Amino acid sequence: MNEIKTQNNDQYDLLINQISTLVANAKRSIAQTINKELVETYWNIGKYIVEFEQEGSAKAKYGEKLLVNLSKDLTTKLGKGFSKSNLFYMRLFYMRLQIFQTVSGKLNWSHIIEIVSIDDKLERDFYLAESIKEKWSVRELRYHKERGLFMQLALGKNKEQVLALAKQGNIIEKPEDILKDTYTFDFLNLPEPKFSESTLEDALIENLENFLLELGKGFAFVGRQYRLTVDNTNYYADLVFYHIILKCYVVIDLKIGKVKNEDIAQMNLYLGYFAIDKNIEGDNPPIGLILAREKDEIMVEYTMYGNTNNLFVSKYQLYLPDIDDLRKLMLKYDETKK
Repeated sequence: MNEIKTQNNDQYDLLINQISTLVANAKRSIAQTINKELVETYWNIGKYIVEFEQEGSAKAKYGEKLLVNLSKDLTTKLGKGFSKSNLFYMRLFYMRLQIFQTVSGKLNWSHIIEIVSIDDKLERDFYLAESIKEKWSVRELRYHKERGLFMQLALGKNKEQVLALAKQGNIIEKPEDILKDTYTFDFLNLPEPKFSESTLEDALIENLENFLLELGKGFAFVGRQYRLTVDNTNYYADLVFYHIILKCYVVIDLKIGKVKNEDIAQMNLYLGYFAIDKNIEGDNPPIGLILAREKDEIMVEYTMYGNTNNLFVSKYQLYLPDIDDLRKLMLKYDETKK
């Protein structure tokens, strides 16, 4: 074999690569087939359980012990995979996603458990659509669920827009589509109650992967303390990104307290600089995002009056949001829009 390698080194390496690629593709195809069959099997098990429960006499006889008995007997007969909780989710899978073809071959069982456990149909549909469209890992799905991404994106939208969000996922077409009312930085583990803006910036850079997840899809990091020179004066934007979907710069300024009118004026200057001096052909107008611990809505509204730039102010918090509070806030906003 050493002679073959010596005499035909390039051809031999090509042969190794061809076989390796073939085997890797076969393994991937087998894994996808197994996952598809498993999902379909679990959906049908859920169907059998629900149909059995709907028989009056059977339901009366077995009652709430049905899943316990099934778990015990199926585990004895078939082995692992039939715990009471797993059977519960199979049943829920059938009840909440009756057209299982929408997920077959696209999501694995761990994805499905996360999705069917959501009570609200609109939320459930949103996370289903986003998981498939964005090919979220289970970790990414859990991350966005914990932070109430659906409610964050739904805030400020009318009923028709919320329905579209739930059905299609988050379609990014304009600056508002990439923004949230509140960003969650629980992954920073910063000391409360006081820390400096530089400490916050350092922590975000050290946790850049989680920060990008929190910002959402399409953000590419450009730099920190980005120098802008205007009239021989240097200014420094805290964080600069480029959004590859909207094709524009995104400038972020961090504030550890309440946002002030001079902060908005400064961001407006940054946007002018990027629009005039940094944009090249094909770039869209830049987006400015001020992230502050506190936000006075009235002051922001007055200061922004007549401003046509893509300038936005959002809050950030250092702890996970209460999902029920977010839901109430969304409903409250809906009431004010009627």
